Amino acid sequence: MAPSPREEPTLSPPVPPESDDACVLWHRRNLRLTDDRAVEYATANYDTVCPLFIFDPRFYGADGLACDARLRFLHECLADLEDQYTKEGTTLVYAHGSPVDVLDSFLDAGWDAVVNREATGRYGKERDDALAARDGVRFVADDGIRYGQSDREGWAEHAESYFESDPNRPHESGFGRHDLPSTVDIDAIEGEYDVSPSKTDVPTGGRTAALARLDRFLDVVHEYQANVSSPLGAATRASRLSAHLRFGALSVREVYQALDDAIDSNGKEAFVSRLFWNRHYTQKLADWSGWMDTAVNPVLEGIYADNGDEELIRAWKRGRTGFPMVDASMRCLRETGWLNFRMRAMCASVFSFVLKQPWQVGADYMYYHLIDADPAINYTQWQSQSGLKGIGAIRVYNPRKQVRDNDPEGDFVKRWVPELDPVPAKYLDRPERMPLSLQDELGVDVGEDYPYPVVDYDRERRAALDTFAGLRAESEAAMREPDVFRRASLSPKSRNIVEQATTRSDGAGTQSAESAGSDSESANEQAGLDQF
Repeated sequence: MAPSPREEPTLSPPVPPESDDACVLWHRRNLRLTDDRAVEYATANYDTVCPLFIFDPRFYGADGLACDARLRFLHECLADLEDQYTKEGTTLVYAHGSPVDVLDSFLDAGWDAVVNREATGRYGKERDDALAARDGVRFVADDGIRYGQSDREGWAEHAESYFESDPNRPHESGFGRHDLPSTVDIDAIEGEYDVSPSKTDVPTGGRTAALARLDRFLDVVHEYQANVSSPLGAATRASRLSAHLRFGALSVREVYQALDDAIDSNGKEAFVSRLFWNRHYTQKLADWSGWMDTAVNPVLEGIYADNGDEELIRAWKRGRTGFPMVDASMRCLRETGWLNFRMRAMCASVFSFVLKQPWQVGADYMYYHLIDADPAINYTQWQSQSGLKGIGAIRVYNPRKQVRDNDPEGDFVKRWVPELDPVPAKYLDRPERMPLSLQDELGVDVGEDYPYPVVDYDRERRAALDTFAGLRAESEAAMREPDVFRRASLSPKSRNIVEQATTRSDGAGTQSAESAGSDSESANEQAGLDQF
């Protein structure tokens, strides 16, 4: 039997009947019914609720910053959400096109639109600002984030209250009956945009899979802290919940409260702290959308912007820098869409400080490949790891030290850089120093089979530290500007640095970049990049 022709996705929005007591419930990142404020609000205030997901062309195709594996994960979450709505006696409606146009079709028919408010930037912020100006659009939120606040006063208490409070539930009155058909389906979207994932070891999306993964993690959370820095240890002993949290198959509050059943341990304590830091970095983006494109410290705007070197950028992307831990990490990212926090931070630091390439290029590339790509975490952390606050210690990760500390036997490096498989572990931090006689014996020609380092790490590190040290006084002065200070949302230690600088006129007493060391790390500053 010949296959039936594939139906092309239509850009025509649903045509709802006129109504004055109905709402469209627009799902975006919260792909669940439990602990969803918009679901609770809609079912409590309207007789008829039409759940809706809109496939936005801006997130698909060559210009979209989402790999096919992340799109497939999203589609699996949607299939699971369909099942959740079926159990509630209603259907999830799909549309394809501009969300503003689709929602306008409902607003024009007298419906309201209920939407969870989210921290976003770029196109997403423009879209939401356009919708917020329309009558009948109700943005609601209960996610631990304070929107529209001028400062962070009382934020910690607000976040803690969120974590401890009861999750939202659909109102007992239910969703009513909307009788609206979808104008597209998942198969048509995947066909139109040729969604053909090639990554391996990608988790299955959806709430059912998320709950199962959470249950497994609760059994090993006590091992979390001891394994989270190692790329192999984190692969099995981190929660791997980040993609589910990014798409809202689970809420951060649900995970926090599920940990009540876990035995108290250092691992549990460390993981709980990361849930708070997740909210902290999301709050940063809610406060200032510029994190995605603009240096938080204006003095550092455009640093290395003119250094764009396609050969260096390509070597970093493809895992051919000659720094084995960087290369293994970048190949792992491209193949699986996941990387633990320490390796993400290292790759960002090397890209910005050692290769001296424009940070946005690296940040967008990592965002594209990550299954758990979250703008609030990816871009704030790239700025942090690229030194764009311009105050405090400048952390330049040493990729050689990372091999010794977090892959001493070389299992991770050899897994992803198989051309180094014969190399003894003691040479994996610097294979270029392996004696030529040993290279001949092992059949590994450094420079041919595996590249020499593309830059001199020690020289480039010193140059970066000197550059940032030269800008320190000006950077601290800029950080004293109220708007800049507010957007940075500084830690107490960084606030002290700024306050001390306020009393100085010559920059004396500032911690030197050199004294910060080549691999100084702050758990708090990096927790947001962890992604669990």
